[in-house]
Amino acid sequence: MNQLTPPDLATGKGSDWRGSWVRSLCNRLHRLPLPEYPSLIVGGGAEGGTRVSSGGFELPPGDAGHEGEPTDAPPGAVSLAQPMEIGVALDWGADAWNEVRTRAQRAGRAYIWLNLVEQRLRAVVSAVIRPIYEPVHGDDWVVAAAGPAGQEWVQRAVAVREVSRRKGYLLDPADDNVLSFLTLPQLRELMVQHWPCFEPYFDDRREVELALDELEVARNVVSRNRALNEAVLAQAERASARLLEILGTGASVPSADRLPVDAVEELVGDRYADVVSVHPDRVRLQRQIPAEDLFGGARRLDAIGIGLNLLTQNFSGRRLVRLAESGCRVRLLFINPASSAVKRRERELGLKKGELSRSVEMNILHMRRVRSKLRDPDAFQIQVFDETPRFTAYLVDGDGPDAVGVVQPYLRRARGMEAPVFVLRGGGRAVVRAGQDSEHGLFETYREEFESVWIDSRPVS
Repeated sequence: MNQLTPPDLATGKGSDWRGSWVRSLCNRLHRLPLPEYPSLIVGGGAEGGTRVSSGGFELPPGDAGHEGEPTDAPPGAVSLAQPMEIGVALDWGADAWNEVRTRAQRAGRAYIWLNLVEQRLRAVVSAVIRPIYEPVHGDDWVVAAAGPAGQEWVQRAVAVREVSRRKGYLLDPADDNVLSFLTLPQLRELMVQHWPCFEPYFDDRREVELALDELEVARNVVSRNRALNEAVLAQAERASARLLEILGTGASVPSADRLPVDAVEELVGDRYADVVSVHPDRVRLQRQIPAEDLFGGARRLDAIGIGLNLLTQNFSGRRLVRLAESGCRVRLLFINPASSAVKRRERELGLKKGELSRSVEMNILHMRRVRSKLRDPDAFQIQVFDETPRFTAYLVDGDGPDAVGVVQPYLRRARGMEAPVFVLRGGGRAVVRAGQDSEHGLFETYREEFESVWIDSRPVS
């Protein structure tokens, strides 16, 4: 077959090259076997030509379906799927967005816990093993510590470190070491291999390994961005808290025993001042934080409100006596039962005349009986104020770094039991975000308000 050469397109030679060259090409194509071409137009051009596939099947015309033309494909033709409109199936509905946000929230909480555990375990491994190997092996002490059994994963970490160096992924010079590129399972392997070195610091090896085992499912799911259910998230949070306590980080927050610290709270809590939690009413508060957990072991207790029912009716008199005898300083501020503010509050709540004042008197009498049993009555002070009550607050250990506060605003038509509750953690918090003025939180605001009312109040004999 002769060579079919197109005209010189670059130079534009040949004025009528288009028609003659295409006709010559079509004539030659008629003589070629069809399988060599995926789709050909055979016949009289665009108007009456027939489309033929590489397998010899006649394809339906591309312009079928126009007005005045038959819509049925000719016999022997193969029907083709019509192209779908692009982008229609990409939209997410409200349910899809809710599901995605839920997955992101759970994964975010789990990641924060896992990140804390990994950083702490990395620091512990470095503190224990590094002094043993670094004097002999220098910067390669991690490779030497891994030994023959860990050469595969430690060399992988070395390679990842080199890639990170070349591509500028190392943002902190302190991370430019092999240890920073070891994963949680690899850090665990180093710890297990050198357990005799860790044994003086940790009592139970099995407890450490069990806690790490419980984290493995959550770590695997989060690392691959898959769905994390509530049960696995709760298990990961419990295991992380236990592991951090084992590794020696539980004493950093003195109030952790009274109000357990949430890892997420520590990182993003500055967004909400020092508010730890919010409860719709006092019943739900006491499910989470019983009065015994809140007041037990306190060194100082300041309370202000109408009747202080959370303390007087949920914490026994004997416990208050023991608390005061153990050295706790107590200051209680009740509203004056004979003041006009009590009468106004009774009208707001729709109570009978004198009903609220009698309740307050009973609580004051109960606290006076507790005070009478103490060797040092001055450590248990009771005073009353005449102003309109605006909130009730219980400030525990307000003068220390482990302060905890429970605050309730007074609503016009709701009793104290039904008002929302804010739980505050005092003692200050290191704010993660930079460039902001350092201001005290809500705990200090209510503490200052308490001191102001205390100065203007009158003691109860």
